[in-house]
Amino acid sequence: MACVSDKCWELFPEKLSMSTLQETENGGEPKLMSIKFPFEKVFPVYAMGLSKPDTDSVANSGHDPIWDAVREEAKLEAEKEPILSSFLYASILAHDCLERALGFVLANRLQNPTLLATQLMDIFTDVMMHDRGIQQSIRRDLQAFIDRDPACLSYSSALLYLKGYHSLQSYRVAHALWKQGRKVLALALQSRISEVFGVDIHPAAKIGDSILLDHGTGVVIGETAVIGNRVSLMHGVTLGGTGKEIGDRHPKVGNGALLGACVTILGNIKIGEGAMIAAGSLVLKQVPPHSMVAGTPAQIIGYIDEQDPSLTMNHDATKEFFKHVAVSFREGRSNKPLDHEREGAVLESVQGHGN
Repeated sequence: MACVSDKCWELFPEKLSMSTLQETENGGEPKLMSIKFPFEKVFPVYAMGLSKPDTDSVANSGHDPIWDAVREEAKLEAEKEPILSSFLYASILAHDCLERALGFVLANRLQNPTLLATQLMDIFTDVMMHDRGIQQSIRRDLQAFIDRDPACLSYSSALLYLKGYHSLQSYRVAHALWKQGRKVLALALQSRISEVFGVDIHPAAKIGDSILLDHGTGVVIGETAVIGNRVSLMHGVTLGGTGKEIGDRHPKVGNGALLGACVTILGNIKIGEGAMIAAGSLVLKQVPPHSMVAGTPAQIIGYIDEQDPSLTMNHDATKEFFKHVAVSFREGRSNKPLDHEREGAVLESVQGHGN
């Protein structure tokens, strides 16, 4: 099926106008009256017409394949599901770049009666259109969702529907505001992000790009936490402190690390590059690069060959893997025999996994 042309989409608001018949006062033939579609009521923020691109936008510095893909997907989806055509037009096709479309989506998700969508869109757009770092990050994060999340159907679906992506990009704007000294506004955004998405990221935290925040629900990232590039975090991950201490008190996660569901990492400790933290682990000590840890408290159960396990998302602990771990663990402790209780627990986990 051929895509609708860009010209047709520019005329889309006119196509949504409604025509009604109105009788004349002298009893003559009724006249056809045109009533414009109430976009301002259906969508709190709506950009009528296409504004000129901002010269600071990445999209205007050359070809932007991700934005092109988002638009083409939106056109196809509008043809498949006509009931969503006005939503897709207002959210994507009415905008000239990814930054403005994302600002529209986030503003409408985070608005409330006292923090209006129009105000939020102005904030998001102003920050994103003038921060080249954010412009790169929102695209690299979008690509990360496509590459690593099998449930992510397309670029446009991530942009429109995935709250892990929404909360991450909202944090990036709040972080930029924090660095500008607008801390009260940054904290207000943090509060709304937590309420709407169930994700609590302090605006002072430092997060790299190419990040996958899978599902996002229950993620908590503290003020002095640092996350490198190409990191994947499942739902329920906590990067927290250990008490009332002040200063640098939160974890530092290296590039390419994979943090499983409901992992809790406490204190100013380092998670090495390419490390894999098994689901449900409680980490209280440093984790070496390219190691796998599990348990409460977490202990090293093996090492991995992958440079960045976060990219492959391969954290399936098979029966063969557990057998390998059990054998390697015994051989590594040959000078210090493994106590029978502990050895039995490891072997029991192997047998239990096969059932």
